[in-house]
Order: sequence, then C-alpha cells, then structure tokens
Amino acid sequence: MTTGTMEAAGAGRNVSIGMLLLKGRTFIALIAVIVFFSFAAPNFLSPANLVIMSEHVALNAFLAIGMTFVIITGGIDLSVGSIVGLCGMAAGYLVLNGIDLGPVGYTVFFNTYEIVLITLGVGILVGLVNGLLITKLNVAPFIATLGTLYVARGLALLSSDGGTFPNLSGKEAYGTASYPWIGSGNILGIPFSIWMLIVVGCLAAYIAQRTPLGRHIYAVGGNERAAALSGVKVDRVKLFVYMFSGFCAAIVGIVISSQLVAAHPATGETFELNAIAAAVLGGTSMSGGRGRIAGTIVGAFVIGILSDGLVMMGVSSFWQTVIKGVVIIAAVVVDQFQQRLQQRAALQRQAALG
Repeated sequence: MTTGTMEAAGAGRNVSIGMLLLKGRTFIALIAVIVFFSFAAPNFLSPANLVIMSEHVALNAFLAIGMTFVIITGGIDLSVGSIVGLCGMAAGYLVLNGIDLGPVGYTVFFNTYEIVLITLGVGILVGLVNGLLITKLNVAPFIATLGTLYVARGLALLSSDGGTFPNLSGKEAYGTASYPWIGSGNILGIPFSIWMLIVVGCLAAYIAQRTPLGRHIYAVGGNERAAALSGVKVDRVKLFVYMFSGFCAAIVGIVISSQLVAAHPATGETFELNAIAAAVLGGTSMSGGRGRIAGTIVGAFVIGILSDGLVMMGVSSFWQTVIKGVVIIAAVVVDQFQQRLQQRAALQRQAALG
C-alpha cells in the first residue's frame, strides 16, 4: 500500500468517525443535558419531575413533528404558536358557551369528542389557509405563515375580548365533564398526552418512511422542480404538510386548555421557536430534503429538558431565551458542517473509484 493510499484511507476513517458523531449528535446532546442537570438541579430525576417534564416535552414534540414535515419540504410555519392559542380558545368557547343559533333561540352544546374534532378541524383549516397562500398565491412560506400568525392570534383575542375562558371543567349533562381528563388523565400511570404523542409520532414516522406521500415530501424538499417533472403533485404535498402542522398545533391547544382547565388567547406565544429548535436539533435540514421524526422527538426532549432544568436551577427566563437562540444557531451550524463533510466523503469515494 502506497503512502498516498494510506493517507487517503486514514482521511476516510476520520470522515467516517466525524459523520458518525454528527449523526448521533442529538443523542449525545440528550445524554449530556441529563447528566448535567442530574448533578446541577436538585430532584431532577425524581419520578414526579420526570412525569412533569415528559408532559412538557410532549407539547413541544407535537409541534416539532408537524414542523419537521414543513421544513423537509423547504418551508417554515411561524403560525403554530398562534394556532395553539386559537384552538385552545375555540375549545374553551365550545365547552362554556356552545354555539348560539340566534334566530332559532336554541344553543347547541357538544360533547367532549365532538369538541375535540371541531377544534382539530380549526387547526387543519388554518393549515389549509397557509397551504393555499403558498401554493395558489405563491406567497413565500415565511410571509404567509407570519400573516396567519397575526390573524390567528387576533381571532383568539376577539373570541373573548382578550379575556380568559375559565372553569373548563364541563358539565355532565352536556357530556363535557371528561374534557379536563385529556390533559390530566393517565393510562397505566403514563399521562394521556404521552400516549397521544406515541400515536402521532408513530403515524408521522410511518408516513415519512413507509408511504409514497413520505417519499414525495422528501422529493419536494430535495428538488421541487425535479419532483414536479417526475409526476409528484407538489401543491398537494405542501397542502398536506401545512394542514398536518395545523393539526398538531390544535392537539397542543386542546391539551393545554384541558390541563389548565382554562383557555387564554396568549397561549402558545413563541412556541414556534421551540418547535423549530427541536426539529433542527434533531437533524432536519433548514434547506429541505432531510429530516427524521425520531430525531425530532429526541430534539424535543433536549429542548424540553434544557428548559425545565434551567427553571429548576433558577436561571432567568431572559437567559433561557438567549440559550435557546444559541442552540438553534449551533444546530444550524453543525448541520451545515455535516453537509460539507458528506460532500467531502462523496468526493473521496469518487476519487477512490477513479
């Protein structure tokens, strides 16, 4: 073996080790924050705290799962936090007031299951509006979702004149007494929200990895024009990902209003930042075409544990915001480094074959 060949082999091994570490960076970060806070924060690993953290992580993970699909297609959804607030208010309004038919002189009340379905429909509808703005009117995703962010937040405020819908304990006569259980109930000792996350996460992973729709989502993000020329219905794919993102945000709105037994129009502010951070930290590329649901969920755990750990340490909420911003920047920088390393590895393989 010549010296040049040995050097090339050594460089190839270094690149392979670097790629392995980069691909596992989210798990490494998760282990690091768990180890750090287990020493730095008292009672961090107590069973009660783990349950609370898991519920917080679930909320961020729902949004991040929907955001992952959007980012894979090369888009962004800034409206998810406002959709959370709007859907929470929609559910609260239906629990307390039902729908007044006005001239008929009759008020329709819905049971818990119907309220959940209607609220999910509200989230999907806002996602549909986002998708139509982007696909039919060619509005940039950043601008379209920024606009719906304000519209959804404004509608949430208008629904109660800026006030709170309190005491969402429901009434047995209307079949809404079970509404608080959605956020506070548990099955086999595990919070119901975690079971919902497992279902939604598995569904999203199945769509991404096992269905033609999932392949089309990646194709659109990888090269939209090439995907269109190969027969992919690009507009339909984009409509789906934004509607799915709205669906995930609606789940969060329902869970939070149920946990608090109250709905406030400001709920969900800045939630979109945590969702983007979790998706990017989990390996989703902001340039589109790459990302995994499992990585996103791990990223949500990192962000959730980081947030709760900082609170337990008494770190100022202002510094928490700074740290989250640094995490997002670092994740993007590492992602760019990974792409360059992959290109370098590909060039080395090509040179070896040549």
